[in-house]
Amino acid sequence: MRAGNVERAVLVVNPRASRVTPDRVAQVERILRSNCQIETVFTTAPRDGIRIAEDVSNDAAFDGLFMYSGDGGFNEVLNGAGPELAIGFIPGGRTNVLPRALGIGRNPFAAARQLAEGAQAGRRRRISLGRANGRRFGFASGIGLDAELVRMWESLGRRRDGRKRGDIVFSLTALRVFWKKRGLMAPALEISGVGPAASAVAANGDPYTYLGRAPLHLAPRTSFEAGIDVVGLRELRPARLPALATFLISGRENRLNGDLIRLRDVERVDVTCSRPLPFHVDGEDLGDVMHATFESERNAVEVIV
Repeated sequence: MRAGNVERAVLVVNPRASRVTPDRVAQVERILRSNCQIETVFTTAPRDGIRIAEDVSNDAAFDGLFMYSGDGGFNEVLNGAGPELAIGFIPGGRTNVLPRALGIGRNPFAAARQLAEGAQAGRRRRISLGRANGRRFGFASGIGLDAELVRMWESLGRRRDGRKRGDIVFSLTALRVFWKKRGLMAPALEISGVGPAASAVAANGDPYTYLGRAPLHLAPRTSFEAGIDVVGLRELRPARLPALATFLISGRENRLNGDLIRLRDVERVDVTCSRPLPFHVDGEDLGDVMHATFESERNAVEVIV
């Protein structure tokens, strides 16, 4: 079993992540090499992160893996990592939910320094993960409204430089989704043991996501050391949009009492849809589904902090 400090690690880089550039990669490499030996590998296609993490997990020559990417790359590494591989997440995307929720921060160089020091000192945290139809997720998976927002966001494509678009465009996209629905969503799925809902999200941690510096909350008491929380919205009406916005910003649900379904620290929840609904894992659109099984995988991986 691997333990203690990290002496030799792989740095996996997604060069298409929103805030990854050759100069920044070189700087991150210099910081990490101040504390351990680093071999850098670039992803070139979807699922490369899964394959690389599997290879590193099975190679006794390496003590750890650093991923410099956005949330999609972090998710791939989580889906390939073995239980004893020490993983460090360096923010290179637009939102970087997972490292920020773990206390790593937004700046890639500050994050690299923190993780390099943590790797040398053996500073690790064992966290649980979620699973959605068998796919691991670090912070959230959803079916319905939030997955539809992810899909519309992805449909906008990238800027001319290949990077994802910024928070202003993201906010306008959210408004388009609500405008398209006229602020109305009727129940379209069934949460096992609870009842009908319009949308459902399984959260593995808090915050659910960020809008710039502002955290947005769906399950504010969720812990990376506990099981998943499942939050459902029974229905959506125009009059309830201000209360929903307040809840996302503050995490206080008192104004939404009766509209929210809340399941805390659960092992498994099944969701059945009355029609095909959008489905996402850690912000990646996985198409339409008629069924989703959300599960908790406790003590799944070790992360460097």
